[in-house]
Amino acid sequence: MGTTTKTIFSSVLLCSLLLQLYFSEGVVAQEVVAKSESEALGETEKRETLEIIIGGGGSPAPSPEAPCPPPPPKLNRLDRARRALLNFKSLIDDPNCYTQNWVDGTDTCDFNGIRCATYPTDKQTAVAGVDLNGARVTGQNGCALPLSSLLGQNQIPELTFFHVNSNGFAGSVPTDVINFPYFFELDLSNNKVKGQFPLDAIKSNLLVFLDLRFNELTGPIPYQLFQRDLDVIFINNNHFTQCLPQNFGSTPARYLTFANNNLTGPIPKSVGYAPNLTEVLFLGNQFDGCLPIEIGNLKKAVVFDVSKNLLTGPIPLSFGCLKSIQYLNLAHNKFYGCVPDNVCQIPSLRNNGNLSLADNYFNEVGPSCWSLIKSKVLDVSKNCIPGLPNQRSPTECYYFYKTKKTCPNPSSFYTVPCKSHWGHPSSETNVPTSAPVTYKTLKPHRLRL
Repeated sequence: MGTTTKTIFSSVLLCSLLLQLYFSEGVVAQEVVAKSESEALGETEKRETLEIIIGGGGSPAPSPEAPCPPPPPKLNRLDRARRALLNFKSLIDDPNCYTQNWVDGTDTCDFNGIRCATYPTDKQTAVAGVDLNGARVTGQNGCALPLSSLLGQNQIPELTFFHVNSNGFAGSVPTDVINFPYFFELDLSNNKVKGQFPLDAIKSNLLVFLDLRFNELTGPIPYQLFQRDLDVIFINNNHFTQCLPQNFGSTPARYLTFANNNLTGPIPKSVGYAPNLTEVLFLGNQFDGCLPIEIGNLKKAVVFDVSKNLLTGPIPLSFGCLKSIQYLNLAHNKFYGCVPDNVCQIPSLRNNGNLSLADNYFNEVGPSCWSLIKSKVLDVSKNCIPGLPNQRSPTECYYFYKTKKTCPNPSSFYTVPCKSHWGHPSSETNVPTSAPVTYKTLKPHRLRL
């Protein structure tokens, strides 16, 4: 071969080798790339799937979402109460337009019946009291108006008093009041409150005034009532039943009315140890048995009324120790025997007081009592006292005394645990008398103590 021929051949051979090498490596590379592409395709599919889930698709990744807006500012105490009051207004019929100015444009503290004050802990203005006494509001269209519509769900936990005498509130007393840290007066009188005695209502540590009269409450009176630091307890004109708890005398209350219920059994002996008892009305129940002599220990008692019951026995001589008594009413029972003369010598009774023993079976009075009869302080009509008008017939008196019930420990009825007034009627002092508070509770209207 010539030199040119060799050169051309060498070049062709070299190109052939290079092509062979190229295709050989290309196949390998193709196999490797194919495998990688398969994996890459798998990753691409995963990536595309993820992008579809988050809404990206094949598009570029979206920009981060804007942050959530901040929560609305927390309502202050006054605004929260305003919302509760306006919601309550939307639920009621208000025939007397008591809540007429509960509208936009009127300051909450100027709402009729609303009292505001500065809350102690954070110095915010708050609704401190609700006074709907006499408003006569009811639920709309004759529907019930539950107390929870205004008093429940901690809507106005800043309340110190809640007065709603003479309205159409119904149902049970919400338990929320036990969480109100400054709550001291609850007046639900003359409504349609039902159920058992609202124990939760008396768990408030500061509660001193409780008025539940003229409602539809039933069941027994719980002993816990007399363990609370209440000053006023008005629960007359309901449907309470059973006996009074034996711890009655533990109460520090001054004014109590249990009148016109269906209470039974004897009056507890512990009543004589109630330290502050000033006025108590037991009238209009079904109490029976004899009067406990311990009642004579009530040095502060101004009013004591057990009329219209089934009580019997003589009046204990210890009643002569009721040095502050002005209104003593034992009428319409089955008491008998002699009216103690020391009772008729109590100065506060003789000074324009009132002693009513009518409609019983007393058969004798002493000289001091005769003078009270003449001055019309003492009423002994419809008894068995000889020589007086308007007495029972001798036959009726005879049969009563023939079957009368005796009292346990009869000798105790002649014990006088204090210095007697006997023989000193002229030593009486002119103690001014005032109208009793508790007799006002026998009418359903609002009380002004």
